[in-house]
Amino acid sequence: MGSPAAPSGDEVAYETVGQVALLTFNRPQRLNAFTPSMHARYRALLAAAEADDTVGSIVVTGAGSAFCAGADTSAVRNVAENGTYPEGDKPKVDARPGYGVHPAFDRPLVYHFGLTKPVIAAINGSAVGMGFVLACCTDIRLIAHGATCTAGFARLGLPVEFGLSWILPRLIGASRAAELLLSDRRIDADETVTMGLASRAVEPELLVPEALSLGADIAKTCTPNALREAKRQIYMDLFRDLETAYGDASTLVKRMVAEPEFREAVAARTVDRSS
Repeated sequence: MGSPAAPSGDEVAYETVGQVALLTFNRPQRLNAFTPSMHARYRALLAAAEADDTVGSIVVTGAGSAFCAGADTSAVRNVAENGTYPEGDKPKVDARPGYGVHPAFDRPLVYHFGLTKPVIAAINGSAVGMGFVLACCTDIRLIAHGATCTAGFARLGLPVEFGLSWILPRLIGASRAAELLLSDRRIDADETVTMGLASRAVEPELLVPEALSLGADIAKTCTPNALREAKRQIYMDLFRDLETAYGDASTLVKRMVAEPEFREAVAARTVDRSS
């Protein structure tokens, strides 16, 4: 189990593979546990990928044997010793990827919902706590055989954090979410697929290549405007009724059929079918 080694030095490594930005959590010696500086760099890299017109999608994975083991244990110990929790909503970073779409998304980890580009989690190993929430906040999840997921809050005597109590029932249903959050049990790759949390499970050596291939296909075949609006619709409609969602889509159609991107996409499909 595992993923290709990331370049040494950076806590989160960044590279582009064609039209896909690949972000790799890069503290394998600490199971990629999150620190404030790691989170700040991750946000900055997401913002960079968002701003790069050559990037059409984003893949997130971990170096070594874990995806992300949650918050670093030193931070957890400090909280336990001091009896106070740091203000996670006010990170000391300038990057605000995904902010400004909806007030609910202007917070740590759930900012993924406000991004305009699809984010694919390639879960190469254990995803725990923050790592599990982060994976749940991405748009698509692939998981390696041998990897496991767990919320990890109840066994630490903590409430369900980062909005996971809202997110998880919407991904897998209230009953399954309740079981996972109340029992804190680990689920393996096959079970994540069975319950709909991950799209598919693959062999470890194929995980990142498959995620990159999926990201490349999305970037190649779907237009940026369509991806941006589809992402906004998916997550905004979680707050809205059917009538509002339907009306929003109708308004979008009227606007987008008049845009050059639509005409170019139709022309390209016509050429493809005639060749």
